[in-house]
Amino acid sequence: MLIPLDLREVQVAGEIGRRVDVTINNNLLKLDADGDFLRPFLEEPRRGVFIGLGMLLDSTVKFAAYSDDPQVQALRRHLVAEILRAQEPDGYIGTFPPAKRIQTLWDVHELGYVIWALLEDHRYFGEASSLAAARKAADYLVKNWSVLPADWGAGADVAPHVAFTGLERTMLALHRATGDSAYLAFCTQTRALPQWDLEIVIGRRPGIEGHIYAYMARCLAQLELHRLQPSPSLLGPTQRALEFMTKQDGMLATGSSGQCEIWTADQDARGDVGEACALAYQLRVYDSLLRMNGDSRMGDLMERTIFNALFASQSPDGRQLRYFAPLEGDRVYWKTDTYCCPCNFRRIIAELPALVFYRAQDGITVNLYAPAEAKFKLAKDVPVVIRQETDYPNSGRVRLGLDLEQPEDFALRLRIPSWATNARATINGEPFVGEIKAGTFLELRRPWKRGDQVELDLPMSWRLVLGRQRQAGRVAVMRGPQVFCLDPAQNQELAELDGTELGYIALNPASLSETVRNAAVRPDGLGCRVQAWKPGFGLSLKTDYELTLTEFPDPAGKATYFRLRDFGAAVSDELLSGEEATRPE
Repeated sequence: MLIPLDLREVQVAGEIGRRVDVTINNNLLKLDADGDFLRPFLEEPRRGVFIGLGMLLDSTVKFAAYSDDPQVQALRRHLVAEILRAQEPDGYIGTFPPAKRIQTLWDVHELGYVIWALLEDHRYFGEASSLAAARKAADYLVKNWSVLPADWGAGADVAPHVAFTGLERTMLALHRATGDSAYLAFCTQTRALPQWDLEIVIGRRPGIEGHIYAYMARCLAQLELHRLQPSPSLLGPTQRALEFMTKQDGMLATGSSGQCEIWTADQDARGDVGEACALAYQLRVYDSLLRMNGDSRMGDLMERTIFNALFASQSPDGRQLRYFAPLEGDRVYWKTDTYCCPCNFRRIIAELPALVFYRAQDGITVNLYAPAEAKFKLAKDVPVVIRQETDYPNSGRVRLGLDLEQPEDFALRLRIPSWATNARATINGEPFVGEIKAGTFLELRRPWKRGDQVELDLPMSWRLVLGRQRQAGRVAVMRGPQVFCLDPAQNQELAELDGTELGYIALNPASLSETVRNAAVRPDGLGCRVQAWKPGFGLSLKTDYELTLTEFPDPAGKATYFRLRDFGAAVSDELLSGEEATRPE
């Protein structure tokens, strides 16, 4: 079982670290926290709107713990103080007038996340007043739950488990923090969390039972309950969702899932694709499963989702956020800083540093590759510092350095991505002798001492990944964990074409080898040059275009799947099919 590091034990640079920094400095600290987030909780009359205040506080708490930035700390203290001022004598914190509380859509959703954030403030900063306010609000909710009619949600637009998204995880966290069994009973009895076993529902039907964000959030709660009360049945919905996403066309090449927030299996890449809330909870479920069973595939899913779909949900400078990030057509930024997707995006970005390294009873696991440093203690209370030096994902070269006060025997596990065939490793300059298998963790167990170094080389060749369903007959261009797209603004001869028209262009696989610097997404970002033919029936050997493809988070990207004349050069998606990404001979 893996144990996450505390955010205060890790520092991350590279693109992951840059995204954390720009989210703090160009987004979080630019918000109108008083006007947009706090005012609806303090003003009279109450308007009864969903804001996402608890989500904002949660991200602020975590950013404050990670960065210790004085401005972020001040914002955290201000948000907490105002939330406590907004709490009513009976414990309620929200935007609804008394007659509509709890029973009105999204009120419980808001309150649950406020409780969660106050708990996180107590966990990271030891604020007793935050814990007391969280308990008071939770007790209000438990006491007044009976105001909900027995048939609440029957025939409504939104099913109960969707309307109360995140609540069970909050109550389980409160149980862990306080030891109070009433909060556990609320989850297991009142909310019947152990009995929830919903099939994958495709389509946006009344009740929106196929809501991915809500489904994955309840899966996450079941996984956490499983840690308290182990039961194989609690793993069923999560296993069903993973099976659907990875083996039944429920996930796109970028790691995103769904259309209009709902499960789909048709691989439609246009429009309302890849809700940011769903991405956040997919990543949390992958993290939970990785910690539970050590399956390296969860790390593969993490990096695919982070470097593509998640980062595409944000402008490169960090200020603007998206609700959806389609693979085809225009990408649109969300109109406000409030609501679920912007707030859930900030939350998951704040959690990324904790996904890089994990500790275990017998050593250290390296999951994500980024320039990073972690200072923590091993199981025997032995202090250790581990450093990563890498330009990943520009290359797959990673150097790991260890600093220990005294020699110690433990296992160092390195994730070998499923795409990384023929990976190599050295220990203190000596080649590692043994099998290094893609799609597993490489375990290096030995006595380690100060100054030891491990170098890992993960070869990154270009691959053309076969599309499925609506994308059948086309390919996505990938290198390492990254998907590349076509930005017409970088190819002026195509500037007037729509994403659908761009998708009919045929690539010449033989020309796909050159990487070039391209700053459309990040200062040290990559692009690639590829020759291509116009759509049509022509057989000319001479290509019509030399195109520049950019990293998928390029805000002006409009096309991700393209045609080939000969599909012998294409491969299945190693992550979604279970096959190695080797080129056919």
